[in-house]
Amino acid sequence: MHIIVKAFVAGAALLGAVSGAAAVEGTLTLYTSQPNNDAQQTIDAFMAKYPDVKVTFVRDGTTKLMAKLQAELEAGSSPADLLLIADSVTMEDMAKDGKLMAYPEADVSAYDEAIQDLERMWFPTKLITTGIVYNTNAPMKPASWSDLLKEEAKGQVAMPSPLTSGAALIHTQAIVANLEQGWNYYEQLAASGAQASGGNGGVLQAVAGGEKLYGMIVDFMPIREKAKGAPVDFVFPEEGVSAISEPVAILANTKNPEAAKAFVDFLISREGQEMAVSQGYMPAHPDVAPPDGFPPLSEIKVMPFDPQKALESAEADKEKFAGIFGQD
Repeated sequence: MHIIVKAFVAGAALLGAVSGAAAVEGTLTLYTSQPNNDAQQTIDAFMAKYPDVKVTFVRDGTTKLMAKLQAELEAGSSPADLLLIADSVTMEDMAKDGKLMAYPEADVSAYDEAIQDLERMWFPTKLITTGIVYNTNAPMKPASWSDLLKEEAKGQVAMPSPLTSGAALIHTQAIVANLEQGWNYYEQLAASGAQASGGNGGVLQAVAGGEKLYGMIVDFMPIREKAKGAPVDFVFPEEGVSAISEPVAILANTKNPEAAKAFVDFLISREGQEMAVSQGYMPAHPDVAPPDGFPPLSEIKVMPFDPQKALESAEADKEKFAGIFGQD
Protein backbone atom coordinates (compact mmCIF):
# COMPACT_ATOMS: atom_id res chain seq x y z
CA MET A 1 0.00 0.00 0.00
CA HIS A 2 2.79 2.40 0.93
CA ILE A 3 4.56 1.59 -2.34
CA ILE A 4 1.41 2.40 -4.34
CA VAL A 5 0.97 5.69 -2.49
CA LYS A 6 4.62 6.63 -3.03
CA ALA A 7 4.35 5.76 -6.70
CA PHE A 8 1.21 7.89 -7.00
CA VAL A 9 2.91 10.83 -5.26
CA ALA A 10 6.00 10.51 -7.45
CA GLY A 11 3.83 10.30 -10.54
CA ALA A 12 1.85 13.35 -9.49
CA ALA A 13 5.06 15.27 -8.88
CA LEU A 14 6.34 14.31 -12.30
CA LEU A 15 3.05 15.34 -13.88
CA GLY A 16 3.23 18.62 -12.01
CA ALA A 17 6.76 19.22 -13.31
CA VAL A 18 5.64 18.50 -16.86
CA SER A 19 2.62 20.75 -16.41
CA GLY A 20 4.91 23.48 -15.04
CA ALA A 21 7.16 23.19 -18.07
CA ALA A 22 4.12 23.34 -20.34
CA ALA A 23 2.99 26.49 -18.51
CA VAL A 24 6.00 28.32 -19.93
CA GLU A 25 4.12 29.72 -22.88
CA GLY A 26 2.55 32.89 -24.18
CA THR A 27 4.32 36.14 -25.03
CA LEU A 28 7.12 38.23 -23.57
CA THR A 29 8.42 41.69 -24.42
CA LEU A 30 12.05 42.46 -23.65
CA TYR A 31 13.30 46.03 -23.29
CA THR A 32 17.05 46.03 -23.85
CA SER A 33 20.10 48.13 -24.63
CA GLN A 34 21.89 45.15 -26.19
CA PRO A 35 23.03 45.51 -29.80
CA ASN A 36 20.26 44.35 -32.14
CA ASN A 37 22.10 41.23 -33.33
CA ASP A 38 22.89 40.11 -29.78
CA ALA A 39 19.32 40.71 -28.64
CA GLN A 40 17.94 38.69 -31.54
CA GLN A 41 20.38 35.83 -30.97
CA THR A 42 19.49 35.76 -27.28
CA ILE A 43 15.77 35.63 -28.03
CA ASP A 44 16.17 33.01 -30.76
CA ALA A 45 18.15 30.75 -28.41
CA PHE A 46 15.54 31.11 -25.68
CA MET A 47 12.63 30.42 -28.06
CA ALA A 48 14.43 27.33 -29.37
CA LYS A 49 14.39 26.04 -25.81
CA TYR A 50 10.85 27.26 -25.12
CA PRO A 51 9.02 27.07 -28.48
CA ASP A 52 5.66 27.96 -26.90
CA VAL A 53 6.90 31.43 -25.93
CA LYS A 54 6.97 34.26 -28.43
CA VAL A 55 9.44 37.01 -27.49
CA THR A 56 9.67 40.45 -29.06
CA PHE A 57 12.08 43.20 -28.08
CA VAL A 58 12.42 46.96 -27.99
CA ARG A 59 15.98 48.20 -28.30
CA ASP A 60 17.59 51.58 -27.57
CA GLY A 61 20.44 53.09 -25.56
CA THR A 62 19.95 52.79 -21.81
CA THR A 63 19.10 56.46 -21.26
CA LYS A 64 16.46 56.65 -24.03
CA LEU A 65 15.09 53.20 -23.26
CA MET A 66 14.61 54.00 -19.58
CA ALA A 67 12.94 57.32 -20.41
CA LYS A 68 10.45 55.42 -22.57
CA LEU A 69 9.84 52.75 -19.94
CA GLN A 70 9.46 55.22 -17.08
CA ALA A 71 6.98 57.30 -19.09
CA GLU A 72 4.93 54.18 -19.84
CA LEU A 73 4.92 53.07 -16.21
CA GLU A 74 3.92 56.54 -15.00
CA ALA A 75 1.07 56.47 -17.55
CA GLY A 76 -0.17 53.25 -15.97
CA SER A 77 1.19 50.39 -18.06
CA SER A 78 4.02 49.14 -20.25
CA PRO A 79 4.30 46.15 -22.58
CA ALA A 80 7.68 45.34 -21.02
CA ASP A 81 8.01 42.07 -19.12
CA LEU A 82 11.80 42.01 -18.89
CA LEU A 83 14.58 44.57 -18.74
CA LEU A 84 18.12 43.79 -19.90
CA ILE A 85 20.37 46.83 -19.76
CA ALA A 86 23.95 47.87 -19.16
CA ASP A 87 24.07 48.83 -15.54
CA SER A 88 23.12 47.86 -12.01
CA VAL A 89 22.66 51.48 -10.87
CA THR A 90 19.55 51.84 -13.03
CA MET A 91 18.31 48.49 -11.74
CA GLU A 92 18.79 49.67 -8.15
CA ASP A 93 16.65 52.71 -8.93
CA MET A 94 13.92 50.53 -10.43
CA ALA A 95 14.00 48.15 -7.46
CA LYS A 96 13.84 51.03 -4.97
CA ASP A 97 10.69 52.31 -6.69
CA GLY A 98 9.01 48.87 -6.55
CA LYS A 99 9.08 48.39 -10.32
CA LEU A 100 10.93 45.06 -10.33
CA MET A 101 9.76 41.60 -9.28
CA ALA A 102 11.94 39.61 -6.91
CA TYR A 103 12.89 36.10 -8.01
CA PRO A 104 14.48 34.55 -4.91
CA GLU A 105 14.53 31.02 -6.39
CA ALA A 106 16.91 31.96 -9.22
CA ASP A 107 20.09 29.90 -9.05
CA VAL A 108 23.01 32.33 -8.83
CA SER A 109 24.96 30.26 -6.30
CA ALA A 110 28.05 30.15 -8.54
CA TYR A 111 28.14 33.91 -9.09
CA ASP A 112 30.31 36.42 -7.26
CA GLU A 113 28.21 38.31 -4.70
CA ALA A 114 29.96 41.53 -5.69
CA ILE A 115 28.20 41.58 -9.08
CA GLN A 116 24.70 40.52 -8.05
CA ASP A 117 21.71 41.75 -6.07
CA LEU A 118 21.33 39.90 -2.81
CA GLU A 119 17.60 40.66 -2.84
CA ARG A 120 17.32 38.87 -6.21
CA MET A 121 15.74 41.79 -8.04
CA TRP A 122 18.27 41.70 -10.90
CA PHE A 123 20.79 39.16 -12.16
CA PRO A 124 24.21 39.40 -13.88
CA THR A 125 24.44 38.07 -17.43
CA LYS A 126 27.95 39.15 -18.44
CA LEU A 127 31.01 40.96 -17.13
CA ILE A 128 31.73 43.95 -19.34
CA THR A 129 34.72 45.99 -18.25
CA THR A 130 35.86 49.43 -19.33
CA GLY A 131 39.54 49.84 -20.09
CA ILE A 132 41.72 51.56 -22.68
CA VAL A 133 41.62 51.12 -26.44
CA TYR A 134 44.50 52.42 -28.51
CA ASN A 135 45.35 52.62 -32.19
CA THR A 136 48.26 50.29 -32.93
CA ASN A 137 49.99 53.15 -34.77
CA ALA A 138 50.00 55.26 -31.60
CA PRO A 139 53.42 56.30 -30.24
CA MET A 140 52.65 54.94 -26.76
CA LYS A 141 51.14 51.65 -25.57
CA PRO A 142 49.20 52.65 -22.44
CA ALA A 143 49.32 50.43 -19.37
CA SER A 144 47.75 52.73 -16.80
CA TRP A 145 44.90 55.22 -16.55
CA SER A 146 47.55 57.85 -15.77
CA ASP A 147 49.10 57.23 -19.20
CA LEU A 148 46.13 59.04 -20.77
CA LEU A 149 47.39 62.20 -19.08
CA LYS A 150 50.81 62.02 -20.77
CA GLU A 151 51.95 64.44 -23.45
CA GLU A 152 51.66 61.73 -26.14
CA ALA A 153 47.93 61.52 -25.45
CA LYS A 154 47.21 65.26 -25.45
CA GLY A 155 44.18 65.93 -27.64
CA GLN A 156 44.09 62.25 -28.59
CA VAL A 157 41.67 60.75 -26.02
CA ALA A 158 38.01 59.92 -26.67
CA MET A 159 35.52 58.66 -24.12
CA PRO A 160 31.78 58.05 -23.92
CA SER A 161 29.72 60.50 -21.90
CA PRO A 162 27.97 59.37 -18.70
CA LEU A 163 25.11 61.60 -19.84
CA THR A 164 24.53 59.12 -22.66
CA SER A 165 25.94 55.77 -21.54
CA GLY A 166 25.09 53.87 -18.37
CA ALA A 167 28.39 52.00 -18.54
CA ALA A 168 30.22 55.33 -18.84
CA LEU A 169 28.48 56.66 -15.72
CA ILE A 170 29.52 53.61 -13.72
CA HIS A 171 33.05 53.92 -15.11
CA THR A 172 33.24 57.58 -14.10
CA GLN A 173 32.01 56.80 -10.60
CA ALA A 174 34.44 53.89 -10.22
CA ILE A 175 37.40 55.98 -11.42
CA VAL A 176 36.54 58.85 -9.07
CA ALA A 177 36.12 56.48 -6.12
CA ASN A 178 39.25 54.42 -6.75
CA LEU A 179 41.92 56.67 -8.28
CA GLU A 180 43.80 58.90 -5.89
CA GLN A 181 43.14 61.97 -8.08
CA GLY A 182 39.36 61.57 -7.85
CA TRP A 183 37.56 64.19 -9.97
CA ASN A 184 40.88 65.88 -10.62
CA TYR A 185 41.67 63.01 -13.01
CA TYR A 186 38.83 64.11 -15.28
CA GLU A 187 39.72 67.76 -14.85
CA GLN A 188 43.22 66.96 -16.12
CA LEU A 189 41.80 64.99 -19.05
CA ALA A 190 39.55 67.89 -20.02
CA ALA A 191 42.47 70.31 -19.74
CA SER A 192 44.53 68.14 -22.10
CA GLY A 193 41.81 68.13 -24.76
CA ALA A 194 40.07 64.81 -24.14
CA GLN A 195 36.75 64.48 -25.97
CA ALA A 196 33.69 63.16 -24.14
CA SER A 197 30.54 62.52 -26.15
CA GLY A 198 28.07 59.87 -27.22
CA GLY A 199 28.55 56.19 -26.52
CA ASN A 200 31.19 53.51 -26.84
CA GLY A 201 30.61 52.97 -30.55
CA GLY A 202 31.76 56.48 -31.35
CA VAL A 203 34.95 55.93 -29.36
CA LEU A 204 35.76 52.78 -31.30
CA GLN A 205 35.13 54.49 -34.61
CA ALA A 206 37.35 57.44 -33.68
CA VAL A 207 40.28 55.28 -32.52
CA ALA A 208 40.05 52.64 -35.25
CA GLY A 209 39.84 55.40 -37.87
CA GLY A 210 42.84 57.28 -36.45
CA GLU A 211 40.86 60.40 -35.56
CA LYS A 212 41.92 59.73 -31.97
CA LEU A 213 44.71 57.46 -30.77
CA TYR A 214 43.37 56.47 -27.33
CA GLY A 215 40.02 55.94 -25.70
CA MET A 216 38.04 54.63 -22.76
CA ILE A 217 35.77 51.85 -23.95
CA VAL A 218 33.97 48.63 -23.03
CA ASP A 219 36.22 45.63 -23.66
CA PHE A 220 34.33 43.54 -26.20
CA MET A 221 34.16 46.20 -28.91
CA PRO A 222 37.90 46.61 -29.62
CA ILE A 223 38.61 42.93 -28.90
CA ARG A 224 36.05 41.95 -31.55
CA GLU A 225 37.36 44.48 -34.05
CA LYS A 226 40.98 43.51 -33.46
CA ALA A 227 40.05 39.93 -34.38
CA LYS A 228 38.60 41.27 -37.65
CA GLY A 229 41.85 43.08 -38.44
CA ALA A 230 41.16 46.59 -37.18
CA PRO A 231 44.30 48.52 -36.04
CA VAL A 232 43.26 48.58 -32.38
CA ASP A 233 44.18 46.84 -29.15
CA PHE A 234 42.69 46.80 -25.68
CA VAL A 235 44.38 47.21 -22.31
CA PHE A 236 43.18 46.27 -18.83
CA PRO A 237 44.92 49.11 -16.88
CA GLU A 238 47.06 48.17 -13.91
CA GLU A 239 44.93 50.16 -11.43
CA GLY A 240 41.94 48.04 -12.39
CA VAL A 241 38.87 48.34 -14.60
CA SER A 242 35.28 49.26 -13.92
CA ALA A 243 32.73 46.58 -14.69
CA ILE A 244 29.05 46.24 -15.46
CA SER A 245 27.17 42.97 -15.36
CA GLU A 246 24.49 43.76 -17.97
CA PRO A 247 21.77 42.71 -15.53
CA VAL A 248 18.40 41.26 -16.42
CA ALA A 249 15.27 41.84 -14.32
CA ILE A 250 11.58 41.01 -14.37
CA LEU A 251 9.17 43.93 -14.33
CA ALA A 252 6.74 43.91 -11.41
CA ASN A 253 3.80 44.34 -13.78
CA THR A 254 4.69 41.43 -16.07
CA LYS A 255 1.67 39.52 -17.33
CA ASN A 256 3.71 36.33 -17.80
CA PRO A 257 5.89 35.79 -14.71
CA GLU A 258 6.58 32.09 -15.35
CA ALA A 259 7.96 32.71 -18.84
CA ALA A 260 9.88 35.73 -17.54
CA LYS A 261 11.50 33.56 -14.84
CA ALA A 262 12.41 30.98 -17.50
CA PHE A 263 14.09 33.75 -19.52
CA VAL A 264 16.17 34.78 -16.50
CA ASP A 265 17.02 31.13 -15.76
CA PHE A 266 18.20 30.67 -19.33
CA LEU A 267 20.51 33.70 -19.27
CA ILE A 268 22.21 32.73 -15.99
CA SER A 269 22.50 29.03 -16.87
CA ARG A 270 25.71 27.58 -18.27
CA GLU A 271 23.98 27.34 -21.64
CA GLY A 272 23.09 31.02 -21.55
CA GLN A 273 26.58 31.97 -20.40
CA GLU A 274 28.16 29.94 -23.19
CA MET A 275 25.93 31.82 -25.63
CA ALA A 276 27.30 35.10 -24.22
CA VAL A 277 30.81 33.77 -24.86
CA SER A 278 29.87 32.89 -28.43
CA GLN A 279 28.80 36.53 -28.86
CA GLY A 280 32.22 37.67 -27.69
CA TYR A 281 31.47 38.63 -24.08
CA MET A 282 33.18 37.73 -20.82
CA PRO A 283 30.78 35.41 -18.97
CA ALA A 284 29.65 36.35 -15.47
CA HIS A 285 29.68 32.66 -14.49
CA PRO A 286 33.19 31.89 -13.14
CA ASP A 287 33.25 28.31 -14.47
CA VAL A 288 32.57 29.27 -18.10
CA ALA A 289 35.72 29.95 -20.14
CA PRO A 290 36.03 33.44 -21.69
CA PRO A 291 36.15 34.00 -25.47
CA ASP A 292 39.38 34.31 -27.43
CA GLY A 293 41.19 37.57 -26.78
CA PHE A 294 40.20 37.82 -23.11
CA PRO A 295 42.38 36.91 -20.14
CA PRO A 296 40.94 34.53 -17.54
CA LEU A 297 38.44 36.20 -15.22
CA SER A 298 40.83 35.58 -12.31
CA GLU A 299 43.46 37.83 -13.95
CA ILE A 300 41.19 40.86 -14.34
CA LYS A 301 41.38 43.39 -11.53
CA VAL A 302 37.95 44.96 -11.06
CA MET A 303 37.69 48.20 -9.11
CA PRO A 304 35.26 48.05 -6.16
CA PHE A 305 31.86 49.57 -6.86
CA ASP A 306 28.77 50.11 -4.69
CA PRO A 307 25.64 50.45 -6.89
CA GLN A 308 23.45 51.78 -4.05
CA LYS A 309 25.93 54.53 -3.22
CA ALA A 310 26.38 55.24 -6.93
CA LEU A 311 22.62 55.63 -7.33
CA GLU A 312 22.53 58.24 -4.57
CA SER A 313 25.20 60.36 -6.26
CA ALA A 314 24.30 59.65 -9.91
CA GLU A 315 22.65 62.99 -10.74
CA ALA A 316 25.31 65.02 -8.94
CA ASP A 317 28.05 63.02 -10.68
CA LYS A 318 26.53 63.64 -14.11
CA GLU A 319 26.29 67.36 -13.36
CA LYS A 320 29.92 67.40 -12.20
CA PHE A 321 31.09 65.63 -15.36
CA ALA A 322 29.02 67.90 -17.57
CA GLY A 323 30.53 70.93 -15.90
CA ILE A 324 34.07 69.69 -16.42
CA PHE A 325 33.56 68.91 -20.11
CA GLY A 326 31.17 71.76 -20.91
CA GLN A 327 28.22 69.53 -21.76
CA ASP A 328 24.54 70.26 -21.33
